[in-house]
Amino acid sequence: MNYLDKNQLPTLADRLNHAMAERGMKQEQLAVAAGCTQASIQKISSGKSLKSRFLAAIARALQVDVDWLELGTLPKTQHNGHPVAKPRPKDGTPYVLGELSPWDDDTPLEDDEVALPLYKEVEISSGMGRSSVQIDEGRKVRFSSYTLRKAGIDPSNAACATNTGNSNHPLILDKATLGIDKGMRSIIDGQVYALEHDGLLRIKFLYRIPGGIRLRSFNRDEYADEDYTFEQVMDQHIQIIGRVFWWSTLNPTNISLIR
Repeated sequence: MNYLDKNQLPTLADRLNHAMAERGMKQEQLAVAAGCTQASIQKISSGKSLKSRFLAAIARALQVDVDWLELGTLPKTQHNGHPVAKPRPKDGTPYVLGELSPWDDDTPLEDDEVALPLYKEVEISSGMGRSSVQIDEGRKVRFSSYTLRKAGIDPSNAACATNTGNSNHPLILDKATLGIDKGMRSIIDGQVYALEHDGLLRIKFLYRIPGGIRLRSFNRDEYADEDYTFEQVMDQHIQIIGRVFWWSTLNPTNISLIR
């Protein structure tokens, strides 16, 4: 993402349209990813709306800094002791926003960190190769309390998981860390949820449809929608773990972002 300052992009509409162009996202795609309507995106992009309660979700979907999107404040990092704006990787790979680091009981938490459990697929010893989504008792992840407060998440309901595969590429990349709100299991159309599907951990957009639910991937060119009746939901053991409220963006090529 090529961040430009307020002299170059003075309005919220300017920054939104710039970020959409950089990510190659259309209004409809962004609306689905952010869990809002296309009309909401259109109002912001046209300058008719100067504020929106969806800005944080829009920023996550575009993989940009929310303060930059809303206020035009350039995100900062450190290089040789001096604050500089984050440069865009030469190969166009997304920014590293920070993978949540595994830790153990001997690792002290920072003042503004909490310890969250990590979900993973665990093979059932007597299940003939079957698996189940369970908390990994041997690992936890460190998470910013500020991020939880900003998202309105109760730490006791928060957990993490690791995304696998490219079904939601390029919005959520393979190996990205996900923040999950276990307190939100009711379906809000177009929101991203972590699911257990017959022992598999899946990350999907959910929609209510007559008599059942729809699972949708962001990468719809390769992954078709999946519709399930309520009977199939029961038979295939589809359970909502919680709504995904945050995810990291990793650099899969391990190219340094500071040039």
